[in-house]
Amino acid sequence: MTTKIAVIGECMIELSMNQDSTTRGFGGDTLNTSVYLSRLLKDNDFSIHYVTGLGTDPFSQEMLDCWETENIQTDLVQRMSDKMPGLYSIVTDEHGERSFYYWRNDAAAKFWLKTTETDRIIQQIEHYDYVYLSGISIAILDAESILKLLDLLKRVKVNSGKVIFDNNFRPCLWSSLDLARSVYADILSFTDIAFLTLDDEDLLWGKLPYEQVIERTKQFGVTEIVIKRGSDSCIIDSADGRFEVPANKIAKDKVIDTTAAGDSFSAGYLGARLSGRNPSQSALQGHLVAGTVIQYRGAIIPVDATPKLTY
Repeated sequence: MTTKIAVIGECMIELSMNQDSTTRGFGGDTLNTSVYLSRLLKDNDFSIHYVTGLGTDPFSQEMLDCWETENIQTDLVQRMSDKMPGLYSIVTDEHGERSFYYWRNDAAAKFWLKTTETDRIIQQIEHYDYVYLSGISIAILDAESILKLLDLLKRVKVNSGKVIFDNNFRPCLWSSLDLARSVYADILSFTDIAFLTLDDEDLLWGKLPYEQVIERTKQFGVTEIVIKRGSDSCIIDSADGRFEVPANKIAKDKVIDTTAAGDSFSAGYLGARLSGRNPSQSALQGHLVAGTVIQYRGAIIPVDATPKLTY
C-alpha cells in the first residue's frame, strides 16, 4: 500500500545572481525538500503530494510541469486566476554564502486555506500517513489560516498520521516574536519529528546550549529531534538515544552555493528514515545529500548528481 506524504509550503520564482549573470529557476524550502525526497524514494512505494497555491500564469504552469517530471503529485495544488507565485532573488558572495530578497506579499501560496477548495483538500490530507511543513509554511499565513492548519494537524494525528516540522524561522515574516513563539509551540505539540536549525532556534527562543534546546523541544511532546548545525555535526535525540553525527568535510573551493543545504539534509534524513534506516544512518544520508547540493549553484541540482540512498 502506497505511503502518502503531504508537503505544505510555497514555491517561488528564483533569480540567482552571481556577478554579471542571472539565472531563473524555482525554489522554496519545502519544495526543495520535496524534490530531493522524491528522487531518493523513487524506487519505493511512496507518493509525495505538494500542497500550495499557484496562479494560472505561465510561471505557475512551468512549476507544475517541472514538479511532475520529479514525480511530485500536484493534485493538491490550487490554481488562482487572480494570484501569482512570489519572487525571490539570491545574491551569492565569493565564499558561497547567500543573501535573499523577496517579493511575495500577494503570493498565491498564502491563500490555499482560504478558497472554496480548502475543505476538500483538508479532508484528503487528514488521512495521509505523513505531513511535512516548515516555519515558512506557517509564517506566510494569516491568523485564520493558521488556526485551520493547526486543526488539520490535529486531525492527522487523530487518524494516526505523523507530523514532520522543520523550524526554518524567518523573523521578517512574523509581526512579533511572541506570536511566533506561540505558533511554534502549537505546531511542536503535534510534531513527531522536528528538524531544528540551531541558529534559527537561537533567533526564536534565545541562545542556549543544544542540550537545553532538545529538552525544551521534548517538553512539547516531540519524540525525534534533529539539530542541524550547518557544517558541524548534527545532534539526534530519539527513542534510540542521543547521537552526534559528523558532517561530510567539503573543501572550501568546492562549496559553490549553500542554498537548500538544510532542506536537502532534511530530505536525505527522511528518505533514509522512511526507508527503514536508523537515525544515525539517516543523518549520514542527510549529510551526503547536503554536501553534494552545496557543490552546485541553485536550490535544485541535476538529477544524476543527486546521491542515492546509500546508508
